[in-house]
Amino acid sequence: MFETLSEKLNGVFQRLNSKGRLTEKEVDEALREVRMALLEADVNFRVARDFVARIRERSLEADLLTSLNPGQQVVKITNEELISILGGGVQKLEHGTTQPSAILMVGLNGSGKTTSAAKLALYLKQSNQTSVLVAADMRRPAAVQQLEMLGTQVGVTVYQDGADRSTVEVVRDGVKRATELNAAWAIIDTAGRFQIDEELMSELQDIKAAVKPVETLLVVDAMTGQEAVQAAQEFHERIELTGLIITKMDGDARGGAALSITAVTGVPVKFIGIGERVAALEQFHPDRLASRILGMGDMLTLIEKAQATFDETQAVDMEKKIRQATFDLEDFLGQLQQLKKMGPLSQLMEMIPGFSAGGQASDQLDEGQLKKVEALIYSMTPEERHRPEIIGGSRRRRIAKGSGATPRDVNQLLNQFSQMRKMMRKMTSGKGRRNIMRSMRQSGLPFDR
Repeated sequence: MFETLSEKLNGVFQRLNSKGRLTEKEVDEALREVRMALLEADVNFRVARDFVARIRERSLEADLLTSLNPGQQVVKITNEELISILGGGVQKLEHGTTQPSAILMVGLNGSGKTTSAAKLALYLKQSNQTSVLVAADMRRPAAVQQLEMLGTQVGVTVYQDGADRSTVEVVRDGVKRATELNAAWAIIDTAGRFQIDEELMSELQDIKAAVKPVETLLVVDAMTGQEAVQAAQEFHERIELTGLIITKMDGDARGGAALSITAVTGVPVKFIGIGERVAALEQFHPDRLASRILGMGDMLTLIEKAQATFDETQAVDMEKKIRQATFDLEDFLGQLQQLKKMGPLSQLMEMIPGFSAGGQASDQLDEGQLKKVEALIYSMTPEERHRPEIIGGSRRRRIAKGSGATPRDVNQLLNQFSQMRKMMRKMTSGKGRRNIMRSMRQSGLPFDR
């Protein structure tokens, strides 16, 4: 996400940070580059203009230009203004006064509306909230079958009616079915179009009048850029949106839609889609996304993903093994497999401060390297995994041959594992834990006292 924009912004701010004092001319030159980077990222030109003007106004305060580390202050101001144009705070789903609360999913064809409906159902399920998916896309062939397949995949009930009835009747009965099942939510997947037309809007207005949804969420494709912003404006004018879901964020290196859409329409982004997997839906955090764009990572999201993936008991056992120096390659293999469950490696690396800038994640680590490591460990005997120090020349050659690698690859893995084990011992020592706690306090991350 935002790879091109992040690279350019980081280049600008690195130059500013290298200066002990800043002049008005230097600030103007830097902000001119920032504005060009935003426009090249397909950000709405008014949004880019106003964004840069606010940064300039705040940056040219006399005490800032002569302050200690003025470049860092400009980055701080930019971060705050980025958060502002992205919507400010987190916007959660609103519950209605009665159950179920209806969510109306709307959008153009190809935006990922049906898939997003299932992803949202899974997201709610993971937070112990039940839902029913209502198949109300009566126009697109196989739309109902697609939703049923996705519903089975995420373990959520799908209501569909094969009879030749009006869409409004199907939606009413779907909400009624959700009531009978005592579900907290009824998620209604409506028909899309290749372009906005009167018939589409009239149907959506009729559905809204019939079931009075608490949320009307527009699903837009990030990769369509300003077309997504325009669609959001038109939908909002006609049916009053309450929120947005931006899909395919992982495939959009520019990010113009995400950076423009709330500022232009006034409608908050509530979720972002970051992949094809049904679990690839995240609640939208403007502050975390701003941090990623500026190359400062997103440790909070990374921690949340880890907490959702790693078993607490396993984590305690693992720490004990590390402290007692019994952590072996079998344990390492298990950790790699858990890591893969958290999502694509490139996305995880984006969340680590320093790796998100300049495409370092894709250069230094990739999925292929993980697979190679797995193949090497699988080629070892149980004894070799538990006691890697016994692996000599003949064993290295056998492991390399069995995994399709070279003896050099085996050496590299063993050396890296040895270094990692030493580092882990230091981290889990009393002094190491105190240093970690100190770093977390300074960064504002949560920690156990």
